[in-house]
Parts: sequence; structure tokens; C-alpha cells
Amino acid sequence: MESGSTAAVAREVPTEPADLFRYGLRLLLDKDFDSWVALWDEDGICEFPFAPEHAPSRLEGRAAVAEYMREYPRQIDLQAIPYLEIHHTSDPHTVVVEMSATGRMVVADAPYEMSYIIVVTVRDGRITRYRDYWNPMGLPDSWHADADTDADANAESGAAA
Repeated sequence: MESGSTAAVAREVPTEPADLFRYGLRLLLDKDFDSWVALWDEDGICEFPFAPEHAPSRLEGRAAVAEYMREYPRQIDLQAIPYLEIHHTSDPHTVVVEMSATGRMVVADAPYEMSYIIVVTVRDGRITRYRDYWNPMGLPDSWHADADTDADANAESGAAA
């Protein structure tokens, strides 16, 4: 699933979990973050079980997901999904996704390569639960250093890290 310019074509948003996930990846590659957030249920839950200390481990609601994604383009320039496999489960609303992503770490200007396991639940055509088992240890050391610096600055200014 390579990124590339695509003509704006009005199409119906898929409602089945696997198709909706693939559609969402296309939106992320096209840098259409608002449309990606619109795929979420108003009360959808996003979890990052392996989140580092300075990052959220749980987002509750579409508004929280939108706020989180506001920073995404400043951190990662997602360019391709070279591997994608979607596994159906005994629950027709839930799929398990194995995938890898490549791109650039924006601030560090370093390559981004990450493997993921994601468990996605979709009800009524909207993402209601998204558990993203990414490995923060797979990021370059500069990302951890930048995050630690940001956390220290927030702590000194009294802001929540």
C-alpha cells in the first residue's frame, strides 16, 4: 500500500472492520487526518498498551483521538505500508492486524520503520476500540531524547507531561 497522489473521488466509506481499516490506512497515507478521525465512534477508545511514560496509554472519545492526531504530522511522515495482513476473529466486529509502516521521523529527520499488531473493533461502521501494540523501543534514540526533553520542559512549566 504505497502512498501517492490520488484524485479526489467521492466514495462510500466501508463499514466492515477489515475494509474500514484498509480505508483508514489510505487516509493516513494521504495525510487526511480529519477524515481518519471521522471514522471513529464518538465514544471510541484507543489504547497503547506499550506506551512510553511521556505518551498517553488511553484515549477516550473521538475528540481525544483528534487531539492526539493533531501532533502526528509533526512527528511522523508516514509514507508506505509495505506489509499488511488482516485476520478475522470469531467476533465479526473485530479484526487483528499485522502490519509494518515506513516513513520519516520529522524532527529527527530519521527513517521510520515500525511493525504493529492492532486489534480493531467496529460497530455500526465506526471504530469503537483500537488497541495499538506498537513498540516504542523501535524508534531512534533521538525520539526518546526529544520526548524526555519535552517532558522535562512541561514539568518545569507546570504542564502535565
